Order: sequence, then structure tokens, then C-alpha cells
Amino acid sequence: MIDKNSAVSTILERLEKLPLGHCLDIRTYKRNRRVLFLRVGENAWDVLQDGFGKGLFEDIALEKMRKLLQTLLRKEFPRSTKIRLYALGPCDPKETSTQERKVL
Repeated sequence: MIDKNSAVSTILERLEKLPLGHCLDIRTYKRNRRVLFLRVGENAWDVLQDGFGKGLFEDIALEKMRKLLQTLLRKEFPRSTKIRLYALGPCDPKETSTQERKVL
């Protein structure tokens, strides 16, 4: 679990190190809302929002990721102080709800 105040910089660091085809999942403390990041290219990620709102953002570059991440955290985790961070490894975003999670 990470603190929400340092979440943006921590998540961006993890996204840079994420191998191609691997996923990073962030969830609320209660695990009822999530944002999933899938690396699809050298400098491209797909972002799946699954919480208050549902959406898919495709081919987001790292330069635009900070702004999107701040917006999603404000929308999906408004009162959270701690955020759960999972590295899912190679994954398919459609199957992540049943997949084992490794806590970071």
C-alpha cells in the first residue's frame, strides 16, 4: 500500500519499469474501485478505469500519463488516503478480476 500523496510519482516510476505486456493495478483500500495500466508499446499504455466511471484510454504516452493519473485519482479515490498497488505480470485486462495479485 502506498500513500495517496506520493502515489502519482510512485506509479509513474513503476510504469516506466513495467515490461511490455505486463499490467499494474491500483485499487482503493476496500478494493471496490480500480485503475488498470497495461503496457502496449515502448512509450504507450492502455488505461482501464473501473469504478465510479468506466472507461478505456488507449495509447497514452508517459508525458500525458501524469495529467490522466491525477484526474483518475481525484475521480476514483476521492476520500482514500492509502492505495493498493499490484503488479499483475503478463495479463489480459478482461481476465484480471480472477487473476492472482502480487502486492508491492
